[in-house]
Formats: sequence, C-alpha cells, structure tokens
Amino acid sequence: MGERRRAFVTGLGAITAAGPTVAHLRAALRGTRTFIGPLRRFDATGLKVGIAGEVDDAAEPRRLPHAARIRASRSDRFALVAAEEAVASSGLAMDALPPSRVAVAVGSSTGGMLEVESFFEACVLQRARGRFRPQLLSSAVASPGDLVATAFGATGRRLSPSTACSSSAIALAAGLHWIRSGAADVVLVGGSDGLARMTFSGFLALQAMSPTPCRPFDRQRQGMSLGEGAAILVLEAEDHARGRGAALLAELAGASFSCDASHLTAPHPGGHGAAQAFTEALADARVRPDEVDYVNAHGTGTVQNDLAESQALLHGLGAAATRVPVSSTKGLIGHLLGAAGAVEAVISAIAIQDLFIPPNFNLTERDPECPIDVVGAGGREQPVHIVASNSYGFGGNNCTVVLRRP
Repeated sequence: MGERRRAFVTGLGAITAAGPTVAHLRAALRGTRTFIGPLRRFDATGLKVGIAGEVDDAAEPRRLPHAARIRASRSDRFALVAAEEAVASSGLAMDALPPSRVAVAVGSSTGGMLEVESFFEACVLQRARGRFRPQLLSSAVASPGDLVATAFGATGRRLSPSTACSSSAIALAAGLHWIRSGAADVVLVGGSDGLARMTFSGFLALQAMSPTPCRPFDRQRQGMSLGEGAAILVLEAEDHARGRGAALLAELAGASFSCDASHLTAPHPGGHGAAQAFTEALADARVRPDEVDYVNAHGTGTVQNDLAESQALLHGLGAAATRVPVSSTKGLIGHLLGAAGAVEAVISAIAIQDLFIPPNFNLTERDPECPIDVVGAGGREQPVHIVASNSYGFGGNNCTVVLRRP
C-alpha cells in the first residue's frame, strides 16, 4: 500500500453539560460526579423521566453574524461556540486561508427542532409567536454547519450528515476523505444537537430512557440519558499543519461506516454491522486489533445496544477483546445524539494526550453478558496510542473512527 495524505487534529472545541470548553470536559473525565440532572429546558411534568445532560446558557459566539442573531437556534450557537474554541486552540489564522481550501462537515439530528416546537406551541396556545418565527429558518439539520461555514468564510466542501446518533462520526469520516483526496487542507468537523421535546418523548415512547443517570454495561442498567451540546475538531492535512508548525494533537487515522439493514430503531442483536464498521475502520487505519489501547464505546445503557456492541467488539477485537479497555462516557454528560461521535472523538484525543482512559461512569456491577474489559471508577493511567471510537444510530447506521498518537 502506498503513501497517502494524512489528517491530523490540531484544534479541539466542545460545549457540554460539563461546561462550555474542552478544559471543563477534561476535568470532568477525571471526576466522580455526573452532569446529568433535572431537566429545565422544557416542562417534563408528568413524564416518567425528568433528567438530562443539559447545557447552561453560554455566552454568545463572538463570530455570530448579525443577520443570524435572531434566527440562530441553540444547536447553531453550540456549534459556533465549539468551532471558535477549536480554531483558537489550533492557532489557525482562518481569515488568511484560501476559503475554497477550508471545508465544513457538521452532523446533527435535531437542528432547530426545539425552536420549531416553541413556535408550534405558541400557535396552539394562541400566544405571541413573532419572536419564534425567524428561528424557523434554522429548523434544518444543515443549519449548524451552514452557520459555522458562514462565520469562518469557508467556501470549500460542505456536508451535514444526519444519520441519527452516528451523524458526527460520519462527518469525521467525510473530513478524513476530503483531506486524503486533496479536496481540502483544513476541515472544521463535528456535530451539534440541542434537547428537544420530540426526541425526549420519542425515546420515552420506546421505553429506552433511564429515570436515573445512565449506567452503560451495568447489570442493573435501565436505559439511556439524553444530553446536548457540540464538539468541533480542526482537521489539517499533514503538510499544511507541519508547514505552519502546528501542534499535532492526534491523527485521524481511519474510519468506516456500515448499515445493519435490520431494524428501524434496534441494533442487530449480533452486532454484525457494528463489527463490520469496526473491522473496516481498523483496516483503513492500518491497525491490528491487538494494537488498540482503548475503545470509546457507543454504550448508551440500553440492554439492546450494550449487548450488541459487546458482540461487535468480541468479533472485531478477536483474541484481544478481553484485555482492551472499554468505556462509555455517556454516563457523564448524556447521549448527545448527532453530536455524540464528535464529542467522543474529542474525549478520545484527550485520552491520547493525557495518557488516561476515562471511566465508564456510574458503573457498579458489570453485566456478565458483556464480557469485555469495562473500565471502572477512577479510570486508568496508562499510555494510549490508538483509540477506536464507536457511534451507532437508528436505522442501523454504524460508524467507527480510529485516532492515533502523532
């Protein structure tokens, strides 16, 4: 196999329930508390579940265009806050770059859904709805990525994957392809999703939600916990990054995605599609299963997902399956849906930088039907060279991305 253009992460940005920056998330990963708490964004009275990983109101993004100040949704604002942090941490002078060489890929599953719901509620209750009307312009799942591109003047490739909970992982895969193919030198890639009534009630209807903070891979787990926020990573071609002396945080070494072709909402029970994405991502990264140091699991805390993912890892890791550390960080900040893959890619990069494997939050007793090495309280201090991060979405949309120490 010949040489190919490599893609490196040079900047990270994240806004989650843990706080408005990557530093907040990094500190939370070494703590013991969960940031999943009482839902305040909308009324959950009468619902069986009233908790979520909710983001406190953040300061306005500095680059928010004047024309977008009225219409921008929470998801839009989250994406731009994360993008501003990522670009600042990368040291890139974005305004000096050729705009056509800067691409944007931002996944989302809700877009401005909360704002559309608020408009509809005002109509039904015959309340003043004028202040909500402009926000209907940001209802599309493409809106967060469009805003990021506009704010930074990026005129290159643009994509807004919406494959449910694998959306931003697939955005990462797209960014990697654009770098390798020479279509872009810099890609702002990630995902953004805000809490919404429809997603909250939808998961409740599926009986997939836990009344207490989720406990992935735990024998007594009761389901998932929703969260919200965004993460953006700056991807750069190796020659571009080294040419300006950028700090290389991690290499996005490989990615692959697949479809279960099985069920609209449930994973394939044997994890076949997930195993395929995992195996192909390792092959794309030119990594052997026994070289993986950590798996950041999709790990939602539902019975079906955790069992299927365990099966996928047993297949994908083979003989190494019982000794490769695995953890889900959704018990810390909740499941960020379309933004989950990007946030977990940021966490994977932190693991590489800090030589630290984060714990599987809220774990008390590992489910014996998940015979993998689930990391307990406190995490593990150890060298981390290669991380595989899994993201799975409704419709059997699976994606695995592989990050490597530079």
